[in-house]
Amino acid sequence: MYKLLIVDDEHNICEGLKVLIDWKKYGIEYIETAKSYSEAIEKGIEFKPDIAILDVCINEFRGHQIIDKFTSLGLDCKYIMISGYDDFEFVRDAIRPDVRDYILKPIGKRELENVIVKILREDFGEEFFDDESRNIEPISGKKYSELSGIVNKMISNVEEDYGQNISLKAIGDKFKMNSAYLGQLFTKETGMKFSDYLRIYRLLKAKEMIENTPHKIAYIASKVGYSNLNYFYLHFKEYFDLTPTELRENVDDE
Repeated sequence: MYKLLIVDDEHNICEGLKVLIDWKKYGIEYIETAKSYSEAIEKGIEFKPDIAILDVCINEFRGHQIIDKFTSLGLDCKYIMISGYDDFEFVRDAIRPDVRDYILKPIGKRELENVIVKILREDFGEEFFDDESRNIEPISGKKYSELSGIVNKMISNVEEDYGQNISLKAIGDKFKMNSAYLGQLFTKETGMKFSDYLRIYRLLKAKEMIENTPHKIAYIASKVGYSNLNYFYLHFKEYFDLTPTELRENVDDE
């Protein structure tokens, strides 16, 4: 059985993370929370957590200071850092090998579960047998659990904003991170350029709309983020080997 320590100066964050996922499903039976540096150190000494979720900023202290103190006390713990977009500058100070991943707030259930599974597999040798299709990102073919919290968050942004003027620069500005670094990280983990991933996601959404709605092709193109109809037809034909009009005709014939 494993022990988890959650450290955040916001009470709602601590309590929310305690119930966000079914911790017992992953063998995590004991959970403690701390809302200050001193309380975190006290709980660390008494509780000896196997995994700790730390906010990068805890009042006037930083999460990496807790890690340094735990290390000096000889505590063997694996760390997950969490932060808001405005705090991401502090994450740079906390980049270290004993931190397993970084998750941006608001924290999603899937993101957190993926990171927990990754730690339990890689650091504790646990095995999990889940529905593989549910755990695989369909475009890249990678397991969500193999992707970092940042890349999972980028994918979530595509899922939410694919119809908008989304770009690496826009995401970089939102995360307060360098867009070139985000692009390199995305390509490294997924094997795809972010622009290619976004284009394919948009095309798949367009195909779904053509097959299941009566909307005009021009309307669908605009809804999935294409302001130029010619480019939409070109990309659609390249990817599906038929035009949007031909797909619509095939659907109508069925």
